Amino acid sequence: MKIIIKRIDKNIPLPEYKTKGAVAFDLSSREEVIIPSLAVGYIPLNIIVKVPAGFSLKIFARSGLHKKGLLLANSVGVIDTDYCGEEDEIKAACYNFTSSPIIVEKGERIVQGIFEKHELVEWEEIDKMTNLSRGGFNSTGAF
Repeated sequence: MKIIIKRIDKNIPLPEYKTKGAVAFDLSSREEVIIPSLAVGYIPLNIIVKVPAGFSLKIFARSGLHKKGLLLANSVGVIDTDYCGEEDEIKAACYNFTSSPIIVEKGERIVQGIFEKHELVEWEEIDKMTNLSRGGFNSTGAF
């Protein structure tokens, strides 16, 4: 599948699968960003992407992001098919959970992306569910 993409800074490489077995591609910071302690910073990822119909682009933390002292503030970023205008650069909202400012360097691989097939649904509202309730959180037992 070919994806239409625009890079803002051509000196930063296109998103890349780093191994043969990788299912996600790495995305890099377009500029140096300083995220203050206990605050959210927005890291521009240098790309505008036309997500194909029937798909979404999901942005996840790279496995080592927490070692840097950052978490994705919204857990998972969801990029819709219509978020592809000239000003729609994808950004990662990162929360600095440390007591010191954190610097994200220009070109640093910070998050990873996956295209995911999806289907839109229609809602059929009813007044009562017919299945028995399971009991809520942890209803099947402890970890």
